[in-house]
Amino acid sequence: MTPAAGGTARGRTEQDMLGTVTVPEHAYYGVHTARALTNFPISGETLAARPHLIDALAAVKQAAASANVAVAALPEHIGSAIVAACEEIRGGGLHDQFVVDLVQGGAGTSTNMNANEVIANRALEVLGLPRGDYAAVHPLDHVNLGQSTNDVYPTAVKLALDAHLRELLGALARLREAFEGKAAEFADVLKVGRTQLQDAVPMTLGQEFGAFGVTLGEDEDRLSEARLLLHELNLGGTAIGTGLNARPGYREAVVARLRDITGISTLVSAPDLVEATQDVGVFVQLSGVLKRTAVKVSKICNDLRLLSSGPQGGFAEIELPARQAGSSIMPGKVNPVIPEAINQIAFDIIGNDVTVTLAAEGGQLQLNAFEPIIARALGSGLGNLTAGLRVLAEHCVAGIRARRDHLAAVVAGSTGLVTALSPALGYETACSIAVEAHRDGRPALDLVRERTTLTEEQLAALLAPDVLTGRRTAT
Repeated sequence: MTPAAGGTARGRTEQDMLGTVTVPEHAYYGVHTARALTNFPISGETLAARPHLIDALAAVKQAAASANVAVAALPEHIGSAIVAACEEIRGGGLHDQFVVDLVQGGAGTSTNMNANEVIANRALEVLGLPRGDYAAVHPLDHVNLGQSTNDVYPTAVKLALDAHLRELLGALARLREAFEGKAAEFADVLKVGRTQLQDAVPMTLGQEFGAFGVTLGEDEDRLSEARLLLHELNLGGTAIGTGLNARPGYREAVVARLRDITGISTLVSAPDLVEATQDVGVFVQLSGVLKRTAVKVSKICNDLRLLSSGPQGGFAEIELPARQAGSSIMPGKVNPVIPEAINQIAFDIIGNDVTVTLAAEGGQLQLNAFEPIIARALGSGLGNLTAGLRVLAEHCVAGIRARRDHLAAVVAGSTGLVTALSPALGYETACSIAVEAHRDGRPALDLVRERTTLTEEQLAALLAPDVLTGRRTAT
């Protein structure tokens, strides 16, 4: 779609402050977008790959048109055509016309221009006029009326991230429920707990999986808190937050319209638009919480890989569903490919958090010019983690099986049982038995029976599964 300056056999010529450019006949975008295509052939990832951001841009432009009509800044027939174009885009139309690269200079100006031009040309068609007839509907005079990239772009990014968070929270809840289901299934399965990869004291596999569910629930809460912070907007502040070129009443009207369009009742105007226009702290906050979630999920995946390691030479306490052949040379080998994929998503999010941090710090005076890379980093991380969690829940956790016989045998021979007996034996005696059992490879309970006066009834009471796992106190 890259236009060629100087014209083509089939195209229209558009002009800006730098001169003329021939835009392809099929294009809904215009001269400003065409220049951005030439200027920023960088990542190859265009706006079209981010439907949430496109929908958010259209929602902002729709709200602005309605608000401008309400404050008598925009003729009603033009406002209605703009609204119709925006609704079509929000319904999935014309997304292929959002062609600028996500990585761009100009603080998102090319993205805003791309939206302005596509909406203007579609609005012209709604009015029965040809594309490019900007005297009737102009991308800047009408679609961008009372706006600046500096309030439109961050508002759209916040709305897009809100949509991503809604999906991530849904995926996180489903994964939590999957672990909770396994916790119930494995509630009676005793195993040896571990600290620093060394045998510790007994627990149930259900407790282990239940803890995974609890930690995910905590991150649902933290992400919900971060999501709410996205709802404070600088829309109406125009270039630097002073509201220059916006009609009186527009600021209040545009946020109210945006609440109606998006259904997000908690959208509010920031108390100080000058501060809000230069501040990207909310993105730093969200990035940190997203990193926290990714790190914790990755740790859970590390645990799943360890617990399933083997099947002969490792822990081999659980079996993960076999998803694909694991080796081109070793027959029968199966790898924990789903947890490995989630680990890699987490690594990417951790790196993106550094990007967001540096971009936020790099802002100067009344504007941060680096919001495009922030938007790309956060959108990518949220989208990838959402997809990954869905795969983890469906293709891994749901099919995990416990190796019950193996777990029971390990518990029976574990020196960790001696810890439960140390109140009755005394620490020194318990320690001596544990060391000897480990050294000689003998079951610790055999040594307890040989060297102490504890009866079988006392042992049974002290080593009852619900006592060992903290669900009941020994009597």
